[in-house]
Amino acid sequence: MAIQLYNTLTRKKEKFVPIEAGKVRFYVCGPTVYNYIHIGNARSAVSFDTIRRYLMYRGYDVTYVSNFTDVDDKIIKAANEEGLTPTALSQKYIDAFKADTAAINILPATVHPRVMNHIDDIIQFIQVLIDKGFAYESQGDVYFKTESFDKYGQLSDQSLKDLMVGASERVQEVLAERKDSPLDFALWKQAKPGEIHWTSPWGEGRPGWHIECSVMATKHLGHTIDIHGGGQDLQFPHHENEIAQSECATGHVFANYWLHNGFVTIGENEEKMSKSLGNFVLLHDLLKEVDPMVIRYLLATVHYRRPIRFDSASIHEATVNINRLKEVHRRLRHRQHDAVSEQSAKDAEWQALMAQQIELFIQEMDNDFQAGNAISVLFELTRVINRYLDEPVVEQATLHAMLDNFLQLLEVFGIQLKEEALLDDAIQALIDERSQARKAKDFARSDAIRNQLKAQGILLDDTPQGTTWKRVNS
Repeated sequence: MAIQLYNTLTRKKEKFVPIEAGKVRFYVCGPTVYNYIHIGNARSAVSFDTIRRYLMYRGYDVTYVSNFTDVDDKIIKAANEEGLTPTALSQKYIDAFKADTAAINILPATVHPRVMNHIDDIIQFIQVLIDKGFAYESQGDVYFKTESFDKYGQLSDQSLKDLMVGASERVQEVLAERKDSPLDFALWKQAKPGEIHWTSPWGEGRPGWHIECSVMATKHLGHTIDIHGGGQDLQFPHHENEIAQSECATGHVFANYWLHNGFVTIGENEEKMSKSLGNFVLLHDLLKEVDPMVIRYLLATVHYRRPIRFDSASIHEATVNINRLKEVHRRLRHRQHDAVSEQSAKDAEWQALMAQQIELFIQEMDNDFQAGNAISVLFELTRVINRYLDEPVVEQATLHAMLDNFLQLLEVFGIQLKEEALLDDAIQALIDERSQARKAKDFARSDAIRNQLKAQGILLDDTPQGTTWKRVNS
């Protein structure tokens, strides 16, 4: 079965056919680095990291490019407020982004391009648009002629006429004097006094926001890329403008598939989480309170186009599910100690049941990455595993296959289950003493030790294969 993607550009599911067989060119809009990222930003990063991981699971070689916008009005404002240069402020929050996203197991991009390192490329790209008649200089600014691109509005499914009316209402009077049309957007901005700037053929200035992604995407992935991703809020105008300026400059289709993730909502009214609304929760802060894998589970196991409600109930549910997965992992590791090497006829049946669940997992993820359905299949696999682990005798090859496949499917979601910390010698001694007490039928001492360990957060489980343990808050 081929992977099917919902393409925002065509508003339908399509068979995924990469430009080059076996390889995927993937671009995702990254953060503007003027603050720590909030959970809504993290949702986008996790959504596309999960899609990337699944493509890798299916055997694709993925080149994944995600930029850092380190030149922006918000960065200049925040730098002034913090008493830093824009360069120093950007580096501070790039470092924070890398640390916070690593904590929730987001893979680093193949390339993390930065605007400041691509200024010459941006100037050359803008000059091409001017030379081809798609852009013009006006009082030190450079604007893209929106009406020169006849497909403008296709991605967001809006007519040029309706967009023109909306732009006329929004555009500032001072900018209206510089533009040929209210819908035209800035490729280059004239520098204001005291702002960071670079020398260009049009005077001292800095890039507009939209041009950055077009330049970095085409420089690192070529004129046409396979998949372009980002949040729904970027669909218009950012991605619409990317398409216009890229295709006018290169003469090629910019991206074959456009994927947009849904918002994280918060509060009783389920408002979109955003810094502009002031209703955000920073990932940096949440990591101090919540297991990173709980956060990862919450953000990775909902279909990427659906909204996610962020509240204490959703955190609790994710915590419960992570603990369920940890328990399966613990049992799988424990039974390896008594597994036998001889395979029985029943093991073939167990392996067939496992293979059936893996096939269902692939079917769900092939269908536009239906993560919610796929995690349900994974839990069905854990039920198969648990039934096998209840068998009096388990076989090494079957056990290893179950553990390997269980971890591989978890890896698609970016979920890592840490090994339990080693028991302190004193605690291990108590467990050993309790085992001896049970053999001697000294149940009073056995119960006393169980209760003593429980008070320390250690739960014991007596099985036919011996006593196992787990931490209550692990």
